[in-house]
Amino acid sequence: MTIARRGVWLLVLLGVALAVLAALPVEAQTAAQGASRDPAYRAFPVLGSRLAVWAVAQLHLNFAAFILGVPIFAVIIEAIGWRTGDARYDWLSHELVKLTFAAFSTTALLGALLLFLFVGYYPKFWTYMTSIFFPTYWIYAALFFAETFTVYLWYYGWDWLSGSRKWIHVGLGILSNLFGTAILVVANSWVTFMISPAGIDESGALKGGVWAAMYNYTWMPINIHRLIANIVFGGTICAAYAAFRFLGAKSDEERARYDWMGYIGNFIALAAFIVLPFAGYYLGREIYAFNQTMGITMMGGFMSWLWIIQAILIGILFLGSNYYLWLGMERIPGSERYRKYVPPMLIILTLGFMIWATPRSMVVTLDEARAMGGTHHPLLGFFGVMSAKNTVVNLMILTTFLSFILYRRANKIPTKPWVRTGMAVQWTAFAAAACVVVFYGVYGYFVESIVRIGFSVYQVVAVLGAIVLVMAIDIPMFKGARTTGQIRWGTIAPHSQYVLILLAVTFTWLMGLMGFARSGIRQHWHVYGVMRDTSVDAATPALGYAANVITLVTLAFFLLVLFIFWLGGLGDKGQAEAHGHAAPAIAAGRGPER
Repeated sequence: MTIARRGVWLLVLLGVALAVLAALPVEAQTAAQGASRDPAYRAFPVLGSRLAVWAVAQLHLNFAAFILGVPIFAVIIEAIGWRTGDARYDWLSHELVKLTFAAFSTTALLGALLLFLFVGYYPKFWTYMTSIFFPTYWIYAALFFAETFTVYLWYYGWDWLSGSRKWIHVGLGILSNLFGTAILVVANSWVTFMISPAGIDESGALKGGVWAAMYNYTWMPINIHRLIANIVFGGTICAAYAAFRFLGAKSDEERARYDWMGYIGNFIALAAFIVLPFAGYYLGREIYAFNQTMGITMMGGFMSWLWIIQAILIGILFLGSNYYLWLGMERIPGSERYRKYVPPMLIILTLGFMIWATPRSMVVTLDEARAMGGTHHPLLGFFGVMSAKNTVVNLMILTTFLSFILYRRANKIPTKPWVRTGMAVQWTAFAAAACVVVFYGVYGYFVESIVRIGFSVYQVVAVLGAIVLVMAIDIPMFKGARTTGQIRWGTIAPHSQYVLILLAVTFTWLMGLMGFARSGIRQHWHVYGVMRDTSVDAATPALGYAANVITLVTLAFFLLVLFIFWLGGLGDKGQAEAHGHAAPAIAAGRGPER
């Protein structure tokens, strides 16, 4: 264990050292390049430079999303266990941090490899980015160093900072999340500057300081979108880990423990996923505000079919999340009274999925186009515009939220005297939100496109308002409710665990697809409108090629994650009691409440 610990330290310190080396003064880099007469580009063997950078960058982002997203809800769960005195939450938080810890060095190594690729194969681009963001390199390195030590102290000080010192330990968890989020924000400024450059003059030189370059059009939308997406991603990976352990469990107690862990991971992912599309709307709106040509390229140009693939993936996430909740209700006594709601919810989700995946323009032959009177189908073409798609996605979000509400109250019977009034207000909120969504969806067909885009704001506000109001009533209404029986953890159908794994794979693939979209809208620019890509790889790859690359990167990521899962299983064998972290008993039928 000591050798492994030292090895991890060496890997992390290597990443920090490389980050510091990346912060060499621009003058030194320029002089070195002038002395050796470096070319603007170098060719990576066999794969090509762009593909090499693409694959390593996506792998690095996947691991970075995991180690930034998981600690956020790990510290929340630890705080719940600390305040309630429930050891099961403390165990779960420790399990989550252990997964983060195992992935930490891998993230640092991939980041170092990505830095090598940029410096070695895109020296001119790297020199230009350094001339803009040189001060942030030092900040990034310092934050990385601070987060490393904080996470190590958080993990290894779990027993030492227990009892009366637990508040210090929770504070370390919060501090590590603040450092991690700050790292995300700094790195996002580099990426978003490439999409929507700001703070530079006509020649591309920095003016107004580095802050002007950081605070560009897409920086804040990307910060919000990535933070939420990281939480979703971390939740799905943790749920997949729990499914992996559930399927390999040898006892009912172990199955119950990891069944509960899978539910918590899926719940956190689902809660964040419900608001993720709204962050996506915000990002899309800012891209249009920065450059309408870029927005048209993203939504109506050669990338238009990319969003059909995205719709299919998100549809799988919605259907899979709801299906897991419906399967989970089978282990809850008293849930039978809510099963009648499942068929209509399934119909709404299925129809919404079909409409969302309907393209505006069809790939047809000349004869078929003549028979239809154009490339737009006379009926289905109406479902290919954003008015229809915004409408159905908001209805799917409402339906998914309803599934969670029914699951939450499955074994509870409220005893408050105002139950009827509370229920009436809740159903009215659902109905009102649905009416607002449908009204503006239909109205969008009768106004100009620029007005139609603004209608999505009203739809979003209606859905979020309904969610907040329903939860504000539901929590006090079911506090102290009479129970119809304990949840039988570990008795869920085994195929539910494959659903959790499917959700993790689907979301990972979706992240890769959206990364391609974000990079692809720049087309042949390193920095849009400022620094042109003149390498042999400058052409944006076709969607089919991109899908193959994303699939291979996703496969490589999960092979690495599977290895980490295996290591996590090894760590539990014979060492849990020795380290004071024996898993609390969660027997079937007597598991913790939701």
